Amino acid sequence: MSNPTVLILMGSDSDLTTMEETARVLTQFGVPYEMHVSSAHRSPAKTSKLTREAEGRGIQVIIAAAGMAAHLAGVVAAETPLPVIAVPLGGGALNGLDALYAMVQMPGGMPVATMAIGKAGAKNAGLLAVQMLSLSNPEMRTKFVAFKARMAEEVEEKDQALQAARQN
Repeated sequence: MSNPTVLILMGSDSDLTTMEETARVLTQFGVPYEMHVSSAHRSPAKTSKLTREAEGRGIQVIIAAAGMAAHLAGVVAAETPLPVIAVPLGGGALNGLDALYAMVQMPGGMPVATMAIGKAGAKNAGLLAVQMLSLSNPEMRTKFVAFKARMAEEVEEKDQALQAARQN
């Protein structure tokens, strides 16, 4: 996309099916993004370069997804003043708990906002990025407020359907 404001990094191409959730959310809100496979362990120079150059290219938020040892978000946070959102990915012997623990245990001074494991976390990473970006974008803020209102309406509709079904 042209003029991306969000950079999505993932440690492996096998993470793409999960991180497509993030891409869908960003697209829904009209947020331009770019996505790369870049590993903290297997391609540290590339990861460092993408991270260090991000702000100068107009990136405002970085979303880093990784599984197992999950060092990607912490490595990224060490290289940039931009906000970093971490998405722990399932798999491995601990089904993503290892990635979650690695991401939420950043040392003081190295903030990383960590989402839930897997697709729900990937979706929420996109939504958190939208919330951050909407602080300086009133149109995006309006879309986000409408999104939340629609969710509440959907819950109410489902409850009304449940109540009607139980009365019959």
